Amino acid sequence: MPTQSAADSAASSGLQVRDDGRVRIVCINRPERSNALSSGLMIELGQRALEADEDSSVDVVVLTATGTRVFCAGADLKEMREGDEEGKRFRPPRARIERSVFEIVHALRKPVLAALNGSAVGGGLELALACDVRVSHPGAKFGLPEARIGLGAHFGSVILPRIVPPAVALEMVMTGELVDAQRAAQIGLLNHLVQADQVLETTLCLARTIAANAPLSVRRVKALAKHGAALPAEAALALDPGPSPYTSSDRVEGIRAKSEGRAPNWTGQ
Repeated sequence: MPTQSAADSAASSGLQVRDDGRVRIVCINRPERSNALSSGLMIELGQRALEADEDSSVDVVVLTATGTRVFCAGADLKEMREGDEEGKRFRPPRARIERSVFEIVHALRKPVLAALNGSAVGGGLELALACDVRVSHPGAKFGLPEARIGLGAHFGSVILPRIVPPAVALEMVMTGELVDAQRAAQIGLLNHLVQADQVLETTLCLARTIAANAPLSVRRVKALAKHGAALPAEAALALDPGPSPYTSSDRVEGIRAKSEGRAPNWTGQ
């Protein structure tokens, strides 16, 4: 379980954190601002993601948000405009202290699933792209409209072409137009498309299924799939991200449990 101080800190920044068994649920809770990502929220989200990755009681992380209309509207433009009017220096994404939140989520060892309760736009879609699996509903829309307001969609421009066909990704980032959920599912941006009231539960069912598997095996296959995708097959096959499930006590337990017709007792060792 997250500590009380960590939960209090997250709540004050616009996050709600709770556990469902071995699944850590992190919920963006700024409905009055369309769940926009303020600087403080981005820093807190990165900290909570790292905390979940280090917590031995957590095997899977689920990101979601409050409401059924918007998962996340992206950067907090009100905060950005106020900074401009106050004469504050605007820093590009790679020059900010909060720059790494998308990279942190993308690099977690544990699986991260996005329960997209509504539209994900700009930084909201970038956060969804940082996750491994995405679930949403027919009323949601998705896009990277940064070019329309003079921004750059840095993370999204790199990751989106690795998830959807490159030509489709280029069209999305250059036009800034949004795609509906049906189109998002068609191009592979979404794994599952369900009714709005089923988004979180569907995602949690997937998370629980993953959490029931051997944790070392899950982290191994995630690492191989993500790191090996950009490599030639020979180089990818030579990867050996550890610790290895093949030499673990969980391998012995898994085979024994299968032969005995019972659920395995994983230790992560």
